[in-house]
Amino acid sequence: MAEDPRVALARLVAERGEDYASLSRLIGRNAAYLQQYVKRGSPKLLAEADRKLLADYLAVPESLLGGPEDEGARLRLVSASAPRARREADLVLVPVLEIGASAGPGGMAEDERARTEMAFPGQWLRELAGGSFAGLSIIRVKGDSMEPTLADGDHILVDRSDAAERLRDGIYVIRVEEALIVKRLALNLPGGRTAILSDNPRSPAWPDYDPRRMAVIGRVVWAGRRVG
Repeated sequence: MAEDPRVALARLVAERGEDYASLSRLIGRNAAYLQQYVKRGSPKLLAEADRKLLADYLAVPESLLGGPEDEGARLRLVSASAPRARREADLVLVPVLEIGASAGPGGMAEDERARTEMAFPGQWLRELAGGSFAGLSIIRVKGDSMEPTLADGDHILVDRSDAAERLRDGIYVIRVEEALIVKRLALNLPGGRTAILSDNPRSPAWPDYDPRRMAVIGRVVWAGRRVG
C-alpha cells in the first residue's frame, strides 16, 4: 500500500533534517503552509508546481508526494532508506535562459525563456545557493568588461533569491536603464556611495550611482566557461 503523501513528507523532513518553514518558502508559500498541510490536512493536495519543486529538492519521485508515477524516478535512486545512493544520484536541473547579461556597455535582454537545462549535484548546489533552488537560472555573459573574472560567452549561475533584500558587495546581474548587465557592486562607500564597477580596468565604471535607478536581478554565484 502506498504511503500517504503527508506521512511521506513528514518522514522526509525528519530524516533529512529539514523544516517546514524553509520548505514552504522554497515553493513560494507562507512559512506555515506545509506544516498546515501535514498536520491539519489543508490544503488537501499539493499543487502540481509545489509538488514538483519539493520532489526535485528532496530528490524523490513526485508519486511519493501524491503525484503520478514517475518513470524517471528509477534513474534517481531516491529510496529514503538509502541516503548514500540518493546523494550520489541527487541531480537538480537549472534552466538556461535565452537572455544575456552584458559585461560591456550594456545590452537589451532577449526573451526570458528556458532554452535548455543544466544538471548540478544537489548537495553542491544547496551549499552554493544556501539551500533553495527556486531562484536559480543560468544566463550567458556578453562583452569583456568583467575580465578576467568573467569572459565573453561564460555561463553564470544567478541566484534571483539573493538580490535586493540581501544586497552586499559582490557580482550581480542588474538592470540599468532597460539594459541587463553583469557588474561588481560596492556598497556603503565613503559618503554613502554605491559603485558599479568593471573588473577590466579599461572598461567604464560608475563610482557614485544612485541605487534607486537600478534593479537588482540576482547574485552571480558560479561561472563556467569553455577551455581551449
